[in-house]
Amino acid sequence: MTTEREEPATTADERTMLEGWLDYHRRTLAWKCEGLTDAQLRTASVEPSELSLMGLVRHMAEVERSWFRRVLAAEDARPMYYTEEDRDGEFHLSEADTWKEAYATWQAEIDSARRNAERFALDDISEGTHARTGERFNLRWIYTHMIEEYARHNGHADLIRERLDGATGD
Repeated sequence: MTTEREEPATTADERTMLEGWLDYHRRTLAWKCEGLTDAQLRTASVEPSELSLMGLVRHMAEVERSWFRRVLAAEDARPMYYTEEDRDGEFHLSEADTWKEAYATWQAEIDSARRNAERFALDDISEGTHARTGERFNLRWIYTHMIEEYARHNGHADLIRERLDGATGD
């Protein structure tokens, strides 16, 4: 695996540190997917779970889209992989689903997230609200939540990767 990951500086200001840790975890997920075939990336962790590396990447594309586009910037950004009828659609993969598409979509959502976040200070309140609760969030909370979300799923990714080819690492 060759994805470059550097931990944020230990003396950075708060925003730089939050953005650094979020990027670190984004790169960690990419690293866990490196060098695998589409078939391997679609392989579920263990029955009956449908959790796969490609599914995790698609899920994180949806999470980036939800928090940085819908909630933070109040954009009308519809879900890409799931529907009301299939709430876990990002994990329901077929042979037609490719890493190229999943990765490109995820990276586009990360790029959009960065652009939207640039417009806000850490204490600024989101322009949109959470779909279920109607709550608004400051950017600091969104960054912290995203770091937690990636960290949790990177643990899943580590176990899936080890099952696929024995590769391990932090």
